[in-house]
Amino acid sequence: MTQPLKLVVGSTNPVKVAAAKAALAPFFPGQAIDCVGLSAPSGVPDQPMTEADTRLGAINRVAWCQQQTEADYYLAMEGGVDEFEDGPATFAVVVIADNRRRSVGRSANLPLPPVLFEGLKQGEELGPLIDKLFGTTNIKQKGGAIGLLTRDLATRQSTYELALTLAMAPFLNPELFDR
Repeated sequence: MTQPLKLVVGSTNPVKVAAAKAALAPFFPGQAIDCVGLSAPSGVPDQPMTEADTRLGAINRVAWCQQQTEADYYLAMEGGVDEFEDGPATFAVVVIADNRRRSVGRSANLPLPPVLFEGLKQGEELGPLIDKLFGTTNIKQKGGAIGLLTRDLATRQSTYELALTLAMAPFLNPELFDR
């Protein structure tokens, strides 16, 4: 019997752990997957307010996990916000690494209402702001702002899954990426 594929996620958030397992499972059909979350430090504010900080947070989480344990893949998803040309938005940066390569990917932008962005600029985090606005509890470990603002046609997990799926391209096509 083969060893399970070991995935280490740089977060204990159940949405992120489930997204990592769901995103990578189709690439390894029939393979058992052991997916664990570690409380990895991001090294950036709890609510990253720039694309650069969001990217750095995800990279830092993966690097920390690589120093802690052996795994086949290390993954991190860091949610952030920024003000873009078309207005404020939230998004995620994802990182997948093994012992040879690292791939950084990104989700699509979710436009944010001005009332939420103002609260973020005052130092609040998106999850608690959404909880206040919609009367929810701990939404960041559920469908997230994405679920609420899209009426659950997209969720935090589905967004992470797609970004992680795309970030797997260098692992699936190393001959093209190693040129």
